[in-house]
This record gives sequence, C-alpha cells and structure tokens, in this order.
Amino acid sequence: MHEVDYKKMEQAVTMILEAIGEDPSREGLLDTPKRVAKMYAEVFEGLHEDPKQYFETVFHENHNEVVLVKDIPFHSMCEHHLVPFVGHAHIAYIPRDGVVAGLSKLARAVETTARRPQLQERITSTVADAMMDMLNPIGVYVIIEAEHMCMTMRGIRKPGAKTMTTVARGVYEQDDIKRSEILSMIKM
Repeated sequence: MHEVDYKKMEQAVTMILEAIGEDPSREGLLDTPKRVAKMYAEVFEGLHEDPKQYFETVFHENHNEVVLVKDIPFHSMCEHHLVPFVGHAHIAYIPRDGVVAGLSKLARAVETTARRPQLQERITSTVADAMMDMLNPIGVYVIIEAEHMCMTMRGIRKPGAKTMTTVARGVYEQDDIKRSEILSMIKM
C-alpha cells in the first residue's frame, strides 16, 4: 500500500496560496493546507486499488437475463485540472451461466475507479473491462453521465452541461436492440 505524503501536500498547498497572493498565515487559512492534504488523501484513496477485486466473489444463480444497477452516484477529480466532476453511473450486464456479482460490487467498482485523478472515459471503460475479465458475462454496458467543474467554473463556464460516455462489451457491441433495452430501462 502506498503511503500518502501529507507534509509534501501541505507544503504544496502553502506554495499555491502564496503564489496566488494569499497569506497562508492569516486566521482563515492557517489549517487549510492540512485540510486540503486530508481531503486529497480521501478523494484519491482508490489510486492504488483494483476494481477487479470486487468481482472475485460471485454467486451462481439461475439468472441469465439483464442485471441493471442505475443511478450510482459518484464523484471524481479531473486529471487535467484537479477539480471535481460528479454524476451517475448505470451498469448493465447479462450473466453467463448464472454467474452474478453482488449488486453493491458494481457501485464499489465505480467508486474505487473514480477515486483517483481521472477521466470520465477511463472510468467507463475500466469498470466494463473489470467486469468482462472477472465475470465473463455475455455482455456489459456502462453509461456514465457527469457534470465537470472544469467546464462549469472555468474556461467555457457552462454550468449544467453534462457529458455522457458509454462502453459496450460483448453482445452489447453489436446488438442495437439490447442496447436500446438498457437505455429504456434507465429512463424508467
């Protein structure tokens, strides 16, 4: 396990405050470097974790139809600007030979993958690939929609704009009808 260097982060935050013309010794900012270091350690705690771990334990059920967990809330940090993006993930898969994962494991895979400097596109594909590798399902379809603070707070400044990414694996890559089925289930 990787140790977080809190001292180094505190020094970096102090330097940023000084660089923007702030006084890090003023009352309101005295403990800010410590708070930011603690927050970054928490926000990036998935950096050295593998989402595949959540699919090591499986159950054998007589179920070979769609499993969908939708509206999984998550937050991550854009690796380009280190500002948050927040949204929801929707994950569908069709088990092969009745091999299913615990439902909470899908949400845990999203959370672990999101808790690192990240791109939305990478979260989408990492979760889908982990499920394909570990569960060997007939297909996986992952949809993520999020609002990126790098578009809201800076640059174009368009609050409310959402980015959607999808990844289709297995049967969902070729079957338009099966993909449409998932999209209609998400809208329910």
